Amino acid sequence: MASKIGVYFDLQNIGGGLDVEALAEQAKAKWGDLTPVVKCVPALCDAEKEILADIESAGLDGVLLCGASPRDMADVLRLPVLTEHVNLREQCVLAYKNPDGSPLGNGDAPELLKIMARDYVNMGVVKLQKSEMPDSAAIEGVKRILVIGGGWTGLTAAMEASATGYEVVLVEKADVLGGAANNIPTGSPLKAPWEDKEPTNVKAKIEAVTADPQITVHMSSHMAKLEGQPGEFTATIATPSGEVSVPVGAVVLAAGWAPLDARYLESMGLGKSPKIVHAAEFGKMLVAGQVDARRIAFVLDTTMAEEALKNEAPAEPEAGGEAAKAQVEEGEEKAFIKENLESIKHLRYSNTVNSVGMLRLANTICEKTNDATQAFVLYKDMMVPGILERFYKKMQDRLGVMMTKADVTAIEDRGDRIVVSCANTLLGMDFDLDVDMVVLPTGLVPVTAKNVTVEFAYRQGPDFPDLNLFDGFVDSNYICFPYETRRTGVYAAGCVRQPLTLDACEEDARGAVLKAVQCIEAADHGVAVHPRSGDRSYPVFNFVRCTQCKRCTEECPFGALDDDEKGTPKPNPARCRRCGTCFGACPERVISFANYNIDQIGSMIREVEVPKDFKKEGPRILILACENDAYPALDMAGMRRKAWNPYCRIIPVRCLGSVNAIWVSDAMSKGFDGVLLLGCKYGDDYQCHFVKGSEICNRRKENIAETLNRLGVQPERVEQMEVAIDEYDKVPDMIDDFVARITDMGPNPFKGM
Repeated sequence: MASKIGVYFDLQNIGGGLDVEALAEQAKAKWGDLTPVVKCVPALCDAEKEILADIESAGLDGVLLCGASPRDMADVLRLPVLTEHVNLREQCVLAYKNPDGSPLGNGDAPELLKIMARDYVNMGVVKLQKSEMPDSAAIEGVKRILVIGGGWTGLTAAMEASATGYEVVLVEKADVLGGAANNIPTGSPLKAPWEDKEPTNVKAKIEAVTADPQITVHMSSHMAKLEGQPGEFTATIATPSGEVSVPVGAVVLAAGWAPLDARYLESMGLGKSPKIVHAAEFGKMLVAGQVDARRIAFVLDTTMAEEALKNEAPAEPEAGGEAAKAQVEEGEEKAFIKENLESIKHLRYSNTVNSVGMLRLANTICEKTNDATQAFVLYKDMMVPGILERFYKKMQDRLGVMMTKADVTAIEDRGDRIVVSCANTLLGMDFDLDVDMVVLPTGLVPVTAKNVTVEFAYRQGPDFPDLNLFDGFVDSNYICFPYETRRTGVYAAGCVRQPLTLDACEEDARGAVLKAVQCIEAADHGVAVHPRSGDRSYPVFNFVRCTQCKRCTEECPFGALDDDEKGTPKPNPARCRRCGTCFGACPERVISFANYNIDQIGSMIREVEVPKDFKKEGPRILILACENDAYPALDMAGMRRKAWNPYCRIIPVRCLGSVNAIWVSDAMSKGFDGVLLLGCKYGDDYQCHFVKGSEICNRRKENIAETLNRLGVQPERVEQMEVAIDEYDKVPDMIDDFVARITDMGPNPFKGM
């Protein structure tokens, strides 16, 4: 714990009429010997030498920097002792407004602002007092990367990893390398000027990989087990000659995709007529020279298939009796359709790939037949990513290729021809198109939606968590951290992450390899990977008090905890992303981080000055704000002078998943009138950096409500609100509305007790 703390006030970044010298004197008087150095400096960014000298002369083991937000100042000063920031600029001075709405004066700071600043300084001091310098959890990271999948993405990843100096082990389930790229006659543009399709040259990639002495290839093989943690995984690979165990530091998952089940497009003729195929099949036929059609419709509109699935979904069986039993039996054939109706989403996910692919296939068949073929591209939505717009524009002028927006309402095989009925076309008329062949889009379903791919030897099971049949993509947070999966050290690339064109798959492979390298280096240095990159802390367990309730192991979003033979949590520090969800879950408070723990936040809460006279001095509201979305949003609101009620006190938390119920109890016993949990969005479109934190907090809030009810305290005094990082303009109103509700309720019944 910090026992000698230097407190420095940044005069350049504190305004609002605050008497900073007086604030410094108050801090010195309150904390005495704990703060032997208390100074006001013109600018903290120029005070590093002075602070280092004070550390040396006064023996400081902690430094508190009071001024701008830590988001602005965290990297400005690199000090060899525990360092914390007090945000007196964005979330104090700039965010202050008089509670009655009256304008601010130009003289001395209002009394409420002085109280707010004093509270924040005291909270900062006690936070440092309850912090310790984290020990190292460094391990000797294995400089070897495992690549699962030998297709276009996997081959690229293997080559890129080898180029960085790392050894590579590549596992491919087939007996040949190249994957789906072997069945692509020509590729979409891979480089400037992005106007022409190109040969994939997949054979050249295969030759480069197999000739590289740093790359070991296992074909006709699959993963039998992956155990351990980043930096020191052990991969067990099932090969034709037996199992092989290989130590690896990180994994790039490039397992690829499989076509969507043909049954989803039965209503459009797929699987019923040999003249109706999907795009991946058509590519194989082109490579094999099996296409002899001269009029081909490339159909991108699958609305009729979606409508057919909805209409075929069986009704709920009637209750009771033989009628219900018979209805269930009759519905067995349709159960597949009902249960998997949303699987057709993969066609929408794949629309970009299919849009580019259809143009490429239409162009290729025209070239192969010396423009004797007529290709009709019928689309509802043509989605062409980025610079490939140039390719699309060139295809608009391509001889033999005709494109039109159209609603495809029917596809009929009439023996000598196939008739495609088109409505709402760009030609201004409905028409029936006679063709020899129809090519439908291919739904790219990640193999992880169908099979266990990595075979984790984790307590939480061998598969990635929360993957359902309808989705299955393993990227856990593409909004904020692409390539991440829910298993630290395993990075997804290519179409197992999301449907991508060939050029995007190459870029994905490079990105995932860089993440894998970063992960191995982080383990080697004993620090966290994303999103708290460089954090040296990790959860420490007091196993003497552990009751083996398993809440921490069950709620950890990343499978960082296993169990030993007695059921006691077994930490894997390199898997941990330092969110604190485990100690938020622990009812016995046996888990802590050196610089973030239950006692630390509880002590900060108790340092706030809570007035006893509710009517005269107003309520006090505690805001526990997620450091990833809510805290930055508050900063941006403050910078734009979008102020909020000064009765609030904000404490940043790593994630709402780390919020322990004891903090709410501490606040209520202290006399706080309300607690606002401000965090990332959760649910289907979650933005939580730790995936499940906000959702877990919401579940815990229900338990907190039950406890408050038993104590005679309205559960409405504790509220959780969702905010995205760009919703800074909404945050002040959200806070003010909550304060207004608390004010209407009146004082906390425990106030003054």
